[in-house]
Amino acid sequence: MAEKRKLNLTNDLVFKYIFGQDERKRVTLEFINDMTGRAEEKAFTDLEFRNVELSPQKQSEKLGRLDIFAKLNDGTRSDIEMQVFNYLFFEQRTLFYWAQMYLHFDALRAGQGYGRLKPAIAINILRHAILPGDELHAMYGLYNPKNMHRLTEDLELHFLELAKVKRKSVREMSRVERWCAILLDNLDDEEKEELAMMNVAYRDVFEAADQFAQSDKEYQEYLARESAILDYNTNFVEGQQLAKEEGERLGKAKGEAIGAERMAKLAINLQQMGRMDELPTAMKDAARRSDLYREFGIE
Repeated sequence: MAEKRKLNLTNDLVFKYIFGQDERKRVTLEFINDMTGRAEEKAFTDLEFRNVELSPQKQSEKLGRLDIFAKLNDGTRSDIEMQVFNYLFFEQRTLFYWAQMYLHFDALRAGQGYGRLKPAIAINILRHAILPGDELHAMYGLYNPKNMHRLTEDLELHFLELAKVKRKSVREMSRVERWCAILLDNLDDEEKEELAMMNVAYRDVFEAADQFAQSDKEYQEYLARESAILDYNTNFVEGQQLAKEEGERLGKAKGEAIGAERMAKLAINLQQMGRMDELPTAMKDAARRSDLYREFGIE
């Protein structure tokens, strides 16, 4: 019997296979409802997958490419992004994608009022952590910071940071935490069976992942993608470390130059005042040196 192939469900190829197919749109719908906290009469009931490529209005503008872009039953747009790369300026990136989605080609036609615009929801699933605190799931909107009045519900930016997941039993997990456990595949067979019994959507995810792994073509593409992700993120971390070291080196050199210049100014002032006997103490005692800098107005 061949060994069962292991899959990383946060690989964007696998993620799109599971969550971006018409035959499993109920899985995607339930995921969106759980991420946005919508239930019962407020829950989304249907969706239609849309073109994932948002064309720029001008040749010079950046092309937006959404992982899973869907139009929900009330006209709301939703974009689910599986972020496997540790991008710089990610906050600006997700705002750019949200704006492209909010103003998608059929969002508002000529002559129609702005009241016809529908909300847009961006759901970002990240392998890494970028936000402060240890909160696993965070939602950002447009609020007045003084009274927390929400200007509009048209903007929703959700962040799911998988690096902040804490190990729990299936029964202790919230609905969001169960999705995280599934995506991270840190469940044993018994826990997977328990989840599959709880919710048919979870069962469908496990079955779709097995189907993907059984395809030699899909699996080879998956392995190539995993290698590319590893290379990119490794290079990113190494580049960040080199930049930090170079910054520290330049900062130290600049600091030493500034320190030498200040000491030279201090020596000149002491000499002019006939107080050169104070220089040896100033060179050894940082507090005394600071006092003299202030006395002579040396910045």
